[in-house]
Amino acid sequence: MTTRMDDQSVAQRVLDHIANRTTDIGQSVWREPVANYRSEARLAAEIEQVLKRSPTPFCPSAALPEAGSFVAREAAGTPLVVVRGADGEVRAFRNACRHRGMQVASGSGCSKAFVCRYHGWTYNLEGRLRHIPHEEGFPGFDKEAHPLVPVTAREHLGLVFVTQNESMPGDESLDGLGRLIGPDQRVFATVERDFEVNWKILLESFIEGYHIKSTHPESFLPYGFDNLNVIDLFGRNSRVTYPFQRIKKLAKVPPHERRVEGLLTYVYQLFPNVLITVLSRHTNVVILEPLAIDRTRQITYTLTNGGGDDPAALAEAKRDAEFVGTTGAAEDRAVVQAIQRGLGSGANKAFTFGKFESAIVHFHQTLTAALERS
Repeated sequence: MTTRMDDQSVAQRVLDHIANRTTDIGQSVWREPVANYRSEARLAAEIEQVLKRSPTPFCPSAALPEAGSFVAREAAGTPLVVVRGADGEVRAFRNACRHRGMQVASGSGCSKAFVCRYHGWTYNLEGRLRHIPHEEGFPGFDKEAHPLVPVTAREHLGLVFVTQNESMPGDESLDGLGRLIGPDQRVFATVERDFEVNWKILLESFIEGYHIKSTHPESFLPYGFDNLNVIDLFGRNSRVTYPFQRIKKLAKVPPHERRVEGLLTYVYQLFPNVLITVLSRHTNVVILEPLAIDRTRQITYTLTNGGGDDPAALAEAKRDAEFVGTTGAAEDRAVVQAIQRGLGSGANKAFTFGKFESAIVHFHQTLTAALERS
């Protein structure tokens, strides 16, 4: 499948699975060598040849609400700063002063300019070098020739995509999607956490429902289903649908009138390392930044599902996020950390991903193909 299903088609597919006690089944089984989770050379190739060359979501557009809003962090090991200019355009730069390489921004905030804290060299929001203190000490130095070094930035689907190096061959599969993050959604929490887990093991935990009964027997299972998912594959990307028990009420609703909000969770995997989880009252943009073969930084932006600045919508979103974050997410973290510890046991030469785990199969097929093409 090259495009995602609409909500009504998803609802019908779920209802059919419930009636028939079935689930979506993939076309193939994949065996991923355990060495690919433990190899320093493999990780370096993933970063240099895939993460740096792919258009990758850096943050939601909502994280840059006004002129001067910026976010600075490392992406694929590179310090970057993304900023909304006075003209409303989003730009991305390598986060290094052109004098001595000091980072010109940290964290997030809003500023009229970037001022290097080392010697005060100052850059405007378009990255141009505008001021050098005691400029007479640098005779012949051309400020115009020394702006902050740009990288490619593009706003699309309510996200800011950044491509650091020469891009990989084009994938237009996202162009046909509607917005993933709407203009009335607001960021109300941003969290960074480091986990002692390979980035791919962490990613895999988001995109299969085969584990629900075993891993979440008291948190998610009473509200959902075990091993009942609808899976869309589009281009390099995927979407897994996790229905709730209450979706059964749609069986009595005419198909064209069915609305799925609050009745399921969508989890998008945007290749290579970003997940978007659309839950009942909130949405998470989850970015997985590999730090080492056994360490990953997870950056999570949490947004309301609409309502703009309405306090009631924000309160609902916070309650929903609290439930998910303190139950299922904690259970998943315990599992992936145990998998990481088990890598060194020598028990497995490869992990086997079956036909219930087709989104993971698709991810590994896509990653392998990208590395082979580069």
